Parts: sequence; C-alpha cells; structure tokens
Amino acid sequence: MKSYSNTKIISLSLGSCLLFLTACNFEQKNKHEVVAMHLGDEESEVIAPKKALNEDFKKYWYAGNAEITSYELEQARYGEIRDGKAVLVYVTEPFLADKQVKADRSNPSNIPVLKLNTTKKYVTGVYPYSIMTSSFYPVHDNQHAIKVSTSVQEWCGHAYTQLNNRDAFEIVSHSYFETESDRTLRLSKNLLENEIWNKIRVNPEDLPVGELQMIPSLEYIRLRHKEIKAYNITAELTEKDGIKTYTITYPELDRTLAINFTTAFPYTVEGWTESFKSGFGANAKTLTSTATKIASIKSAYWGKNSNKDLALRKELGLP
Repeated sequence: MKSYSNTKIISLSLGSCLLFLTACNFEQKNKHEVVAMHLGDEESEVIAPKKALNEDFKKYWYAGNAEITSYELEQARYGEIRDGKAVLVYVTEPFLADKQVKADRSNPSNIPVLKLNTTKKYVTGVYPYSIMTSSFYPVHDNQHAIKVSTSVQEWCGHAYTQLNNRDAFEIVSHSYFETESDRTLRLSKNLLENEIWNKIRVNPEDLPVGELQMIPSLEYIRLRHKEIKAYNITAELTEKDGIKTYTITYPELDRTLAINFTTAFPYTVEGWTESFKSGFGANAKTLTSTATKIASIKSAYWGKNSNKDLALRKELGLP
C-alpha cells in the first residue's frame, strides 16, 4: 500500500451537516437536502502492478468455499457494554470494474476480489441492532478497495452508506433522519479502515505503518455521528506468541482499534478490540468493545439453506 498511503486528501467541513446520526431522540434541525462536495483538483489513485498469488492462497481461497468465523461480541453502545455476536465471512468472487457489483459471468475485465461481509447483532434495552458491512478488495493488492457499504437497522429505522472507488471516492448516504436525508459527496482517495481487514488476509506484510491518514470505518462514522473524511492516525504492527496485532490510533477521535491475527497463512482474524467514547455529552466515557473467536468453518454457505443446515449455526455457536 505504500504506493498510495501518502496520497493527499482534502478536508471537508460539513459543519452541522453530519452524515451519520443514530439516536432516536436526536434533535432535527436541517431540512432534507442533497449535499455535493467539490474536490477541486483531484489526485488519481496510482494502481500498482498486480502482486502474484502464491499456491497456498489459490488452494485456500479458490476451493469453492467461504470462510465463516463467529465471535462473542461485547459492544459498547450508549455508554454500556452489550453482549452480542459478530461474524466475518470471507470469500473470493469476480467483480465488475464499471458497475462495481459481482459479475454474473467470466470476463477478462473482471477484478478478482476478496469480499468480506461483517455482521454484528446485539440488543440495547428492549430493541436490537443489526449491522452489516461489505468490503471488496482486489486479491492482487494493487489498489484501494473497489467498494464498501454499511447498513444499520434498529427499531427507530435504518440507514445505508456506500463508497465506490472511481475517479474519487464517491459516497452516498440514505437515512430515516431529516438531517441525514439523501446525500452524496466525493472524497480524495486515502487509506480505508474497512479495507485493512481484507488486506490482512491478502498481504499482511505490507500493512501501512507509521503516521498516516485514514478514513474510519463506515460503521464507526455512522454510529458516532462523525464527519466522513480522512483523519490522522498512527498505525503499528506488533507480534507476540504467534499472533500479530495491527493497531490504529485516531488521536482526534480518541479511538483505538486493534486487530489480532495469526502470523502464518491464512492469517485468520482471532479477535479485536475497539476503544472509544460511548454515551452522550459529558456523560460519555471510554469503553472497549471486544470480539473473541468462537469457531471457524469453510463452507459454500449459499447452498446451505435447508432446515438440516441449521446444524452449521450450532457449530458456529450462533443462535
């Protein structure tokens, strides 16, 4: 990622026009609108030469199965820790470069990607949260994620955010809140926190480290009502007892994310922690969300949709 980790960004001041709001009782002030941000002179992404895929990678990721891993989740929300479950589903698939969706048929112009679908489910009081994020990252590790999307559902309503990697990062946001409404904006390209989870599985030796800039996960921005932009970070990669930890610290956000994965291929994600302020106003306090691995299976899950396949959920420790 060194080819683009220092790409310049442009700071967008959205003022009160925050993209992402969550609490049901959030005060509504702005009328429905569509926001289009002008970047000025954009800097094109430098697409590096494709990195070759080794035989271990091909055997593991192109065997016709997905890798499904479940986690016990302790999630900070509204100033308290909530028990829940998280699931990471990794699978390779062909991706259309222009439409930026999964390809229906083989074509030389398709981009082979490692897709990650992340789901989180937990309950706050009487009502549940269901969150899903999808990221599509080239297996040849030569450019940014092609697409990232996040959806959040809870009893107040639902919201959806999508980032497409074209000439710039093109972002659309839809929400049930008046202050969010339907919005579009463009950002100069920079590191994406969402793509890090894919890169760990593809080429962890080249994870970006040092003082950089990165766009936080769309889930975090959505739930913490933060402006979507690149923030200054410090990233480091450490190793202990066969486990590597990639840590991202956002000083401006008072947030730290640490992802733990095995040092040997296939670099499985063993768990993660995320520390940030949770709650409202002066009562907000720093809490740490934790995900601990339950089980992992390889399965062509898209064909496992009969009642007899419920046994696979039991194997994963899922309700």
